[in-house]
Amino acid sequence: MKQFAAGDLTRNTGDLFEAAAVSPVAITKHRKPRFVVMSMERFEALTTGRSTQVALDVTDMPEDLGKLLDTGIENHFRDR
Repeated sequence: MKQFAAGDLTRNTGDLFEAAAVSPVAITKHRKPRFVVMSMERFEALTTGRSTQVALDVTDMPEDLGKLLDTGIENHFRDR
């Protein structure tokens, strides 16, 4: 999770909003996470019980993405 120091918020407001649009962002005070900023869509999904995640079957994946996934998995286990 990205973090922004509370003291830096006025200088980095645009960066904070850009990051929060993608995923929740921690606001730190004295180097400890104190608050979270997130998109309204994510907040509403959390508070209404709706999930923003989607489950897909690997067999429905386009062939080029399947090859990319296979390559990533092979590289992960080869490099261990």
